[in-house]
Amino acid sequence: MSPEDEDGYRLWLRYAEAPAARLARFRTQLTHVACEGSSMLLEAAAAELVRGISGLSGRSAPRRTTPEGPGAVIVGTPRTSPLLARPDVTAALAPLGPEGFLIQTVDAPGGPATLIAGNDERGALYGAFHYLRLLQTGADASRLDVRERPRVALRVLNHWDNLDRTIERGYAGFSRWNWHLLPGYLSPDYTDYARAQASIGVNACSLTNVNANALLLTPEWLEKVQALAGVFRHYGLCVFLTARFNAPVELGELSTADPLDPTVAAWWRRQADAIYDRIPDFGGFLVKANSEGQPGPQDYGRSHTDGANVLAAALEPHGGTVFWRAFVYSSEVSDDRAKQAYDEFVPLDGRFADNVIVQVKNGPVDFQPREPFHPLFGAMPKTPLALELQLTQEYTGQSTHLTYLAPLWEEVLRADTFSSGPGSTVERVVDGSLHGAKRTAMAGVANLGTDRSWCGHPFAAANWYAFGRLAWDPALTSAAIADEWLAQTFTSEPGFVEPARALMLGSRETCVKTMTPLGLHHLMAKDHHHGPGPWVDSSDGRRPDWTNVYFHRADTHGLGFDRSPTGSNAVAQYRPPLREQWGNIDTCPEALLLWFHHAPWDRRLRSGLTLWDALCREYYDGARRAGDMRRAWDALAEYVDGARFRHVAQLLAIQASEALWWRGACVLYFQTFSQRPLPTGLEPPAESLEYFRGIVKRYVPGI
Repeated sequence: MSPEDEDGYRLWLRYAEAPAARLARFRTQLTHVACEGSSMLLEAAAAELVRGISGLSGRSAPRRTTPEGPGAVIVGTPRTSPLLARPDVTAALAPLGPEGFLIQTVDAPGGPATLIAGNDERGALYGAFHYLRLLQTGADASRLDVRERPRVALRVLNHWDNLDRTIERGYAGFSRWNWHLLPGYLSPDYTDYARAQASIGVNACSLTNVNANALLLTPEWLEKVQALAGVFRHYGLCVFLTARFNAPVELGELSTADPLDPTVAAWWRRQADAIYDRIPDFGGFLVKANSEGQPGPQDYGRSHTDGANVLAAALEPHGGTVFWRAFVYSSEVSDDRAKQAYDEFVPLDGRFADNVIVQVKNGPVDFQPREPFHPLFGAMPKTPLALELQLTQEYTGQSTHLTYLAPLWEEVLRADTFSSGPGSTVERVVDGSLHGAKRTAMAGVANLGTDRSWCGHPFAAANWYAFGRLAWDPALTSAAIADEWLAQTFTSEPGFVEPARALMLGSRETCVKTMTPLGLHHLMAKDHHHGPGPWVDSSDGRRPDWTNVYFHRADTHGLGFDRSPTGSNAVAQYRPPLREQWGNIDTCPEALLLWFHHAPWDRRLRSGLTLWDALCREYYDGARRAGDMRRAWDALAEYVDGARFRHVAQLLAIQASEALWWRGACVLYFQTFSQRPLPTGLEPPAESLEYFRGIVKRYVPGI
């Protein structure tokens, strides 16, 4: 690489020297950093401010212990700094809570100064990162008055890393956690990881796969976790662990894991006590139980509440939390996979312990490019629900596609459940304002690995960034988040940001058109989910609801899963007016048409096209849009260093090629059922269906 090239390691924390015109807008604010008082979090905040201001201004911004002199940036809390203990400052901080912050330009001894204050050190740290975000994105810092607090209390990144350093659904290399060398060697990556998390307001992480390994709960492995927690603590990041439900049995200490057995409850209490002895700020457990073969309380004839509550009782004396995932596959195949979580969890509303949060995926199936929102949102008013989002692109192109996922998440957050009348959005369920939930959370399935750019695709880091920003404030727009990320990651030049923003905002819809248009879902190749596989069936003995034909139901009559009142009636899990609108094929939004209806091939859509013609044109449009993305990036070469430009350009070329693969495979496969020609003007695929069915991808990462 040339000296100007970058590899993406610095993410959005580059602090590249600002252009002279922009630098003039905040130069007088950047003489030095003052930090009165000392704690690990304030040390981290002050060090970040020195690093960021020095980089942005191109000159040293020394740190001092007192705020004298013009242009000071003063960080701390009312307890650590007399200047921040002023009545006007404490009054402004009062409604912002422990993690909120105030950034304000004030007259101070020696001249104007910038105050960055929190009620506690976490707030001050988040304020420091937000101030640097303002500078990196070109905000006018000459007269600031910023007051923010997180709307969601627990903002958790869920890693699916395994103890052997492989990552389930990981597309960016191996796990960053070098378990073999822990606790003796603490990689600098661990600090940089924690810095990045704090910069976007993420305050917790679960370290390992939800398909948990009981070894993690042994003293040998807890010592390694303790070492990581010691690094993360400097940036306000607490650790959760995935708990394997039958760990007492697997570790050879008990003969049962029955949650109502007193010896099992005592075992979990001892386990929690031992963890908190090592890690006083331990967050708690994340549990996947009775799903996809994982052990759980139903193995003993018990309920999800029985299982969650025994863990909650063990954590409660320490203030810990149980995240109990609602992603369940029962042992028996039901008439509709999408109904299972609702059927199992709604009867349990109000029966979970106070420190249990039920963690619910954004949609009722499995992180598809487009799904309706999960019907559990709004259906459990007595139970805190966390929204689980998937940053790692399992079904949205993995590491070869540029798919900015914030528009998908924004679509879910804005969705109205109508559970308490109009305006009962998923956003209000998640932030607790709809039902008065005392515990609130959002969780994101991580997309990180040992790749130098952290996330494999240079643009995949935008999904990590967007998750943190939306977890802090679910009302933010995907466009505003894209602007922030682009300015910090590349450049704030409008000539770059505006077209790059359009590229990002359109990428999710490109993904939908490429893979699963008109409400289709789960068409990906079996097991690794890379590429198309609409023909995947149960001929190899797999469960029917782990196949693609189960979901698309193609036949000579039509296409789609009938979830209307005449079908599985999954639509009944939604409140009026949604159940009436979505349950009627004439009023169902066409973006969800084949999710809720088995539509005839010759049915006329609102465009006047038949379903078959519209389906073909969607797939062809997806391929066209993928090619357009490649050309749009090519036009931005002057703004990006050579290494990252070439990296993205080559991946976009792969994406364009894979869009043609999807187009050919799906159109030709569904044509065997529609028995209709391609619409006029569409060039037939260059290869046969047999060719596409014969493509077998081996050693795809992340299985």
